[in-house]
Amino acid sequence: MTDQQPLDVPSDWWRGFFHGVTLDLWRLAISDEQTALDVEFIAKRAGISPPARILDVPCGNGRIGVELLARGYEVTGVDIAGEFIEEARSKAAARGLAGEWRQGEMRDLPREANFDAVLCWGNSFGYLDNAGNEAFLAAAGGALRPGGRLLLDLPQVAESFFANYHDRRSFEVGDIQFAVRHDYDPQQGRVQTEYTFLRNGKEERRLGSHRVYATSEICRMLERTGFTVERLFGGPAGEPFEIGSPRLIIVSRRNAG
Repeated sequence: MTDQQPLDVPSDWWRGFFHGVTLDLWRLAISDEQTALDVEFIAKRAGISPPARILDVPCGNGRIGVELLARGYEVTGVDIAGEFIEEARSKAAARGLAGEWRQGEMRDLPREANFDAVLCWGNSFGYLDNAGNEAFLAAAGGALRPGGRLLLDLPQVAESFFANYHDRRSFEVGDIQFAVRHDYDPQQGRVQTEYTFLRNGKEERRLGSHRVYATSEICRMLERTGFTVERLFGGPAGEPFEIGSPRLIIVSRRNAG
């Protein structure tokens, strides 16, 4: 319990969150080894071979998309952070690669139904309200060819999040110290979070919000939006998902029709 006032997070918090220190933290937090493991999992579990077309949303700074380009896949990346889109484009060009990089939010996807796989990696699913999250799944289905796969990476699914829940935690990543304070609303199934960043003596505070779904809820959403759930994994090493797994990765297939 806490005696502090509940956090009042705007529903569109994500529009102004991803710039400056939050992007720097993301760059520092993920190792090259983790990226290699993620990319190997995706290449294996998407069930496709180069030059298959992959839609990466949100793509961030091309951490995964550029590596998939290097393997011979055709990649389109979508992200709301213009700074990350430019970085992804530059990273690809520095390696003699191209890809297509678009700035936009995660429901604003190509609807040509000709992608062979869609990725939603790095804890991005759940930012929106229930209707918005389901709209993203429908948009992903609209981008996929029948039989194409959607790979969802979900570190904050209920079976993982609450097994290791702390309302306050502190971390240090590179030269950034940051603290999180969670305020969980059980009626809405959302966790409101206050992030405090300290770097070079400067403190910044930002607010975020995330819908904490049970695995069964996400599976039903996928079924409603035209997918068949194929496998649940507890991480990119391919381990089975169970209570307390640090991540849930859902592999689902777009139905015909």
